[in-house]
Amino acid sequence: MKHDSIINSVIEYIEIHLDEPLTLDDLAKHFKYSKYYFHRIFKSEIGYNIYDYIRRRRLVSAAKLLIYTDLKIIDIAYSYQFNSHEAFTRSFQQLYHQTPSQYRVLMKELIQMEKEKILMDTPIEGWTFTGTDVDKYSMEKDYLDSNQSDYSIRISSNLTTIDAGQDFSNLMQTFQAKSFLGKRMRFSGFIKSEDVDGWSGLWMRIDDKSYEMLGFDNMSDRPITGSTSWNHYSCVLDIPKESININIGVILAGSGKIWIDLCSFDEVNDSTPTTDIRESEDTFPEEPVNLEFK
Repeated sequence: MKHDSIINSVIEYIEIHLDEPLTLDDLAKHFKYSKYYFHRIFKSEIGYNIYDYIRRRRLVSAAKLLIYTDLKIIDIAYSYQFNSHEAFTRSFQQLYHQTPSQYRVLMKELIQMEKEKILMDTPIEGWTFTGTDVDKYSMEKDYLDSNQSDYSIRISSNLTTIDAGQDFSNLMQTFQAKSFLGKRMRFSGFIKSEDVDGWSGLWMRIDDKSYEMLGFDNMSDRPITGSTSWNHYSCVLDIPKESININIGVILAGSGKIWIDLCSFDEVNDSTPTTDIRESEDTFPEEPVNLEFK
């Protein structure tokens, strides 16, 4: 996509420097863009401005420290660049509707009471967990690691070695296309990976009434591999008027782990290019070429 590589680099930089001062001026200077352009493309791709994103990531990271460490609240606040206990508490309440102290007590009790439940496979409403051999993979809520939500969804291989050419897991859903006909739609989400020796990525497919494919992208031309920090990925497809169903999901092929959080499905304008991987295969020259084999 047009701005994907820029945004991916920015988010990766933010993840590394969450506990350091981060301003729009600093980021724009580091990536050599004007502040206006930098702000505009970030909000266009992610859905909210860069200050809100940084603040939410810091609060989510702070929330994990509140639950899983005994650090003082003021030390957690300072470590994520809040200049006072009051400023941290005010921002925390806006996101979690509780003070940091209340959150720490309630969530620690909840985690302790629900520990076994949290670590077991948990069905996710509206989604289907499938693949070539689901016994080789597990899917669960992970309260220890998320991008901005209370938890992420973790998909893990149960074996250390799995042939990525033979086996994969797939968390997916299918819904009707009628509300999106004639629109350009983007399926996006935040993904983190660990030791993926095959590949992973979001995917999106458009079908007509005969289940003929009208659009498809599975990020095979830009796969997620190895170990990566949280970053933002997307698939963009046009929804033709003859579309019946839209399928979206995330794939893990081979062994490793991925985490997915904060997915969205939204309309974009024509300035956002599609990522239909069929385009390179379906585009042919208008006339025969090189008939002399030169």
